[in-house]
Amino acid sequence: MNTKRKGINAERELLHKFWAIGWSCIRVAGSGSMHYPSPDLLAGNRIRKIAIECKCINNGSFYFEKKEIDDLKEFCNRFGAEPWIAIKFGESELKDWLFFMLEDLKETEKGYSVTAELGKMKGLLFEEVVKTAGNSFK
Repeated sequence: MNTKRKGINAERELLHKFWAIGWSCIRVAGSGSMHYPSPDLLAGNRIRKIAIECKCINNGSFYFEKKEIDDLKEFCNRFGAEPWIAIKFGESELKDWLFFMLEDLKETEKGYSVTAELGKMKGLLFEEVVKTAGNSFK
């Protein structure tokens, strides 16, 4: 499976997880390839709106360019949503989606990184991110 198809499938998997707990969620087609900043997913309920940049990786680490994180911040500031990074570490023992607040990313010379090690220390499970009054998650 090519990288683009793998990413689309991963985004759709996460989209279905949000709908299954009573949140609304949409996938933003063309995110990352248009002139305006946009996240991969927008999810929310009556109480919260979150914008998510999704990555599905095999090697245990991923590097974000500074612009990618800055674009997510800009979108969230304009839209009024919480910015989140969601990573699925495909080839490691971390099989579940892990979510990161932007301040938990490791800053590098040219941007930011996320590693499986950071996931073990700072990553939040889907269930932890969506815990809030007003959803149907149990």
